[in-house]
Amino acid sequence: MKYHIITLGCQMNQADSERLAGYYKARGFNLAKNEKEADIIIINTCMVKQAVENRLYSMVHNLKKNNPPHHKRAGQARPKIIVTGCFVGAMEREPSGQMKKYMKNRLPGVDEFLSMDEVGFSAHLATLGSGPTQSAKADMSWEPLRKDKKSALLPISNGCNNMCSYCIVPHARGREVSRPFEEIVNEAEDLAKSGYSEITLLGQNVNSYGADLADQLTFPNLLKRIAQIKGLNKINFMSSNPWDFSDELIEIIARNKNINREIHLPVQSGDDEILKKMNRAYTQEEYIKLIKKIREQVAGVSFTTDIIVGFPGETEEQFKNTVDLCKQVNFNIAFISCYSPRPGTLAEKMEDSIEWKEKKRRFHVLDKMINSSHQQKVTK
Repeated sequence: MKYHIITLGCQMNQADSERLAGYYKARGFNLAKNEKEADIIIINTCMVKQAVENRLYSMVHNLKKNNPPHHKRAGQARPKIIVTGCFVGAMEREPSGQMKKYMKNRLPGVDEFLSMDEVGFSAHLATLGSGPTQSAKADMSWEPLRKDKKSALLPISNGCNNMCSYCIVPHARGREVSRPFEEIVNEAEDLAKSGYSEITLLGQNVNSYGADLADQLTFPNLLKRIAQIKGLNKINFMSSNPWDFSDELIEIIARNKNINREIHLPVQSGDDEILKKMNRAYTQEEYIKLIKKIREQVAGVSFTTDIIVGFPGETEEQFKNTVDLCKQVNFNIAFISCYSPRPGTLAEKMEDSIEWKEKKRRFHVLDKMINSSHQQKVTK
């Protein structure tokens, strides 16, 4: 039996897919070269943006269309298609059941919608209360199947307690759950022994790591411990929220040269009113003050960020405030999104009155100013 995994979305989804691949390998499945020779196709979904959701619809349609009835394996008409990941998480957590009903009607080509728990959830949750059943927890003798042999993704938590008004993650992944401290350290040490020189610590909000642990271990504690592991020459972390970026964390970064000096710090908007509507707990002034504090203490630091343009009600003046902030900070890279309403979020109830054409214009203004100009500097 052969499997094929298609991953949509962020690095956390990529890490989940690596663990999912390890799960299938440990149970005797072979990796298919492509979907054509697969017996099972698993689509690990994201639903942060409408565009990614649309990709899921077209992908399932094409998989069904392009796998003819004479599929050669085990008399199947075609490979079994399983949809998992954030999309299914949101379906399961939507109380009315309307989303589940809608999706099953919209995607008749899907054989099963399964939560990550049911198809071999990530090892980092398998030991916790929100993971698989007790019998499944006892059988976790499998490792993530990583393609990259030098740089590894290492999840430290899952879910999010911050209810940013535009974000579906708390609905898709649930409340934040931290992995046990020593479990993370042990995995990082094993990676170093296996020849990995770079790791990326992952969480929806890495800064709040440990808030749910009885011993109250914090992210700065964890980062300091990971930085002491021999062989790890570069340690990245993402994502982090500005309101949780403590002085202790800044000090740990400054003291450990193997912690990456390019920090990802999502701003989303540079306008105070829009930030408030987004339920982001800082102002433009507070964000810029934090950037200055980090720059004063961490030599050679630079920043990347996330920005949403065209949030409901965003005026041209408010957009210009974002432009002004970006000029002051001078980001290396900005991951810019045109706002699209997500079902179940607070922002979905706000009037999305900005035309898509205008959203794209604002996108291109920032993309040219930040990403294109940075690329020109790099290539010179």
